[in-house]
Amino acid sequence: MKKNAFYLKTALLFLSVMVLHSCTKFLDDTPKTSLTTGNAYVTAKDIESALTGCYNIFYGSDYYQWENVMLSDVRSDNAYPGGNNEETFLDYDRFILPPSNDHNFANWRALYRGIGRSNILLDKIGSIDDPALTEERRNQIIGEASFLRAFNYFQLVKMYGGVPLELQSNTADPDLTRKARASETEVYTQIVADLDVAVKYLPDTYAGGANVNKVRATKGAANALLAKVWAQRSDRDYNHVLEHCNAVITSPAGYSMMANYADLFDGLHYMNSESILEIPFETGNWSASCWGIELYLAPEDGWQKYCVPSKDLVAAYDAAGDVVRKSANIVFWNTDGNGDPISWADENWNPCADPSTAIPFNYKQKHAAGWASGDDYYLLRLADIILLKAEAQNELGSTADAAITLNLVRSRAGLGPVANGLSKAEMKKAILNERRLELAFEAQRWDDLVRAGEATNVMQALEEYTYTCNNGVVGPAVKMDYSHCSQARWIMPIPQLEIDANPNLTQNAGY
Repeated sequence: MKKNAFYLKTALLFLSVMVLHSCTKFLDDTPKTSLTTGNAYVTAKDIESALTGCYNIFYGSDYYQWENVMLSDVRSDNAYPGGNNEETFLDYDRFILPPSNDHNFANWRALYRGIGRSNILLDKIGSIDDPALTEERRNQIIGEASFLRAFNYFQLVKMYGGVPLELQSNTADPDLTRKARASETEVYTQIVADLDVAVKYLPDTYAGGANVNKVRATKGAANALLAKVWAQRSDRDYNHVLEHCNAVITSPAGYSMMANYADLFDGLHYMNSESILEIPFETGNWSASCWGIELYLAPEDGWQKYCVPSKDLVAAYDAAGDVVRKSANIVFWNTDGNGDPISWADENWNPCADPSTAIPFNYKQKHAAGWASGDDYYLLRLADIILLKAEAQNELGSTADAAITLNLVRSRAGLGPVANGLSKAEMKKAILNERRLELAFEAQRWDDLVRAGEATNVMQALEEYTYTCNNGVVGPAVKMDYSHCSQARWIMPIPQLEIDANPNLTQNAGY
């Protein structure tokens, strides 16, 4: 891949999305994205506009465009870095990421920018005295902003452990801006508090149908995130996980699994019954489209793509006989979109660029649309919550019930029921594998491995290899080195620029 061309393209696209015009699927008002004490917050329209700015973080950052998938699937056993293994993403894959990595800093900054927008809205909304802002709508907005703050903090705490807990923004006071790190438990406690507010104030559904209910925070989304939060935190509580999973599954919103797995990702069935929350990208709208899909897919560009499916993942689908989900999530091509042979070598799959050898691509979204895809991205969907319920049932000792729940997802994929009489440990392994097959390239696998306590074991046991090409002859296999995947490296380094700017920040152990 032409690295300089990629970064120029990325920079131009990032500048374009920073304009952040409103997406009509979220809200109709122009978002306020530069919020200061000088902004007048007087009318209901002002506060609705500020809420739009909170949602628009999903469009204006590398993190929600594609890096959340890189950070999960590439760091796990699901994918190789691809992209000619430039340093940034090879460092992710091999657990040697330095604190100076600029992508790491950009992700940190983007998530705190989203938090800051929610903070300001929550601070200002109490002073709005406009009859057009009804008490019901005021409370809904508080619920939406609280949910979005929690969602962004959840990404941070999973990546870094304890982080500075900023609940006030729009200030230059160093006592407020130079915070020390809160503990992981303190961050999770705040996330739960925000989500409790969201559950209290958010509706099950809004007026306006799926185009609103699937792209804005609802009670179902808050309960789904609470289930994931209580499972992921170190002091996890599976009773709470089960409680919130059941709240989603029995929600008056009427969530249900789609009959055909492939329909979830064909680009024609977004806003569906299985969707709880998704990013509604718009084809060709450069302020609201997804350019990240071009980095996974479109071979007609003529350069090697990222997040290349691993041989281990392909083998997992084949071992399970899972044709349905393999076909929906991975595509093998040896020609580009114009019928010409793919011109690049792939060090894992096709080192000598043999035109008869197909190369796999992440196929979760299928329409790159020239850096402006309209394929949506699911942030929360029902199958994830059903599998999380099975995990909770198993961890709480109801292994037989867990099998029944697990089979709901397996049957949709055309697979038979899980074997009878599995032990708790065997069921845990079966659920972990099912989540892998169901949720590949949805930024879930790394979290699952960490939660199961298996990240180091899985990564260090991988039998994955790279190959060189010498004058058209494939060179010897070189085993990929995952020896750095210690438990200390399950979390990322605090960005060095943040540590330099804030003397109260400390670095994670092992970096």
